[in-house]
Amino acid sequence: MDGTDDTPSGEEKRAWEALVVTARRTVTDGLVVGTSGNVSVRVGDTVLVTPSGVPYDRLAPDDITGVDLDGRQVLGTLVPTSELPMHLAVYRTTDARAVVHTHAVHATAVSTLVSELPSVHYMTAALGGPVRVAPYATYGTQELAENMLRALTDRSGCLLQNHGTVTHGATLDQAYDRTAQLEWMCRLWLTASSVPGRTPTLLTHEQLAEVGERLRGYGQRE
Repeated sequence: MDGTDDTPSGEEKRAWEALVVTARRTVTDGLVVGTSGNVSVRVGDTVLVTPSGVPYDRLAPDDITGVDLDGRQVLGTLVPTSELPMHLAVYRTTDARAVVHTHAVHATAVSTLVSELPSVHYMTAALGGPVRVAPYATYGTQELAENMLRALTDRSGCLLQNHGTVTHGATLDQAYDRTAQLEWMCRLWLTASSVPGRTPTLLTHEQLAEVGERLRGYGQRE
């Protein structure tokens, strides 16, 4: 990809600042180590994304990195994350405005054990239903992006086998919160299933559907 020196708009500058804050949160909260994982946010038809191999604490306003929906670089000169195909696949097929990808420990551990995260908590409904595990494929490939899309069907989050997590949302905060919630549910299941001689009680499809209805009215009304 060839970098450009196009000047970002005020909205893009604000979105970049929010993206950097979110990326740093993934490190502070232990969801990634070093430069693993990546974050993106969509502004119009431009996708701002963390650059490849740059520690998040070193990112500055001038490091803004953006591509169009075809992956052509339109902002900045730093090379975008190697996981760009996954991010673009989400934006092309959903109405998502933000994507968070991590290598969270508990979620990655669960991805090596099952093909779907068992429904141990009602917040499973907040991600659209039982969280699927996308079959393994080499990072940064179109194959991985396609596997992820299938796992994300009617969901806002999935696990990547032997790799990590992907969540999306209408905002960076929502995408991040879904990532944190997914990691917590994975930790919960690993903890419960590790008790000798006991099997965790799981929620039924009907129970999750009821929660899903209640969640639609959750929060403050504007």
